[in-house]
Amino acid sequence: MTMAGHVIERGDIYFAYRPRVERERVHDIEEVQRLFVILQPFGGKQSRRLVIGRKRLPAPEEHERFWGFIEEVTGRPETIAEDLERRTHRTQTRGVRTQPEARPAGEGRYALVRHGDHTHLTYELELPEQPGDVQEELTIEPEASYIIAVKNPQAGAPAGAGLSPQQQADLPKRERERFEGRRITGADPDLLDQEGVEFVLIGAAHDVEEELGVRLDTEAEDAESAEIFHRLRMPRAKHPTEPLTEGEWR
Repeated sequence: MTMAGHVIERGDIYFAYRPRVERERVHDIEEVQRLFVILQPFGGKQSRRLVIGRKRLPAPEEHERFWGFIEEVTGRPETIAEDLERRTHRTQTRGVRTQPEARPAGEGRYALVRHGDHTHLTYELELPEQPGDVQEELTIEPEASYIIAVKNPQAGAPAGAGLSPQQQADLPKRERERFEGRRITGADPDLLDQEGVEFVLIGAAHDVEEELGVRLDTEAEDAESAEIFHRLRMPRAKHPTEPLTEGEWR
């Protein structure tokens, strides 16, 4: 019999991808610069923007292990949307370069679940109703569970791997003590509220309720009621909606 998990946080989850520089239209994952996972806990707590290093989520059935990090933590959800808008910058060799705005690619409900000696990040999609090419290539499943473990910033890393020392989290003493000298520990909200924290995401299962005994209580959504636009104040006029509602690349 599977041991039920203990929910330590619930909220809304959003997925978005940013195209490569000067790619106004994306046709496949090769033209994606970054994949973001945005966690908006219930109760008005800090919003978090996670970056997934491989530009797609790990496949649950293959138990893939992907590195990622917490890029932004803010008490103002709209700040996250502001950082996903179009950017321009000037280079010495190519002049002005444009980084197109991010595209929403999914939304739903999530839970952080303590399960034995580790933590799961689980979610179930509300949009799109029928996942398409975008979700297939980014491995955004209709529902999934991942083991999420946080890396000890003091443990070091191989040369050229992970964030630079300047980018890594400088954890408060209380959070440092959670590691007890280990390289990794199970994620919890306090650790995930630290910018620069690195984590490992490991594909675990497709059926959240069967694996952990947790229901995510999703609701039917459409383009008009999509919370990624309301909660994050992400204007539809600036961010193409087809990836979110139809699963089509834009």
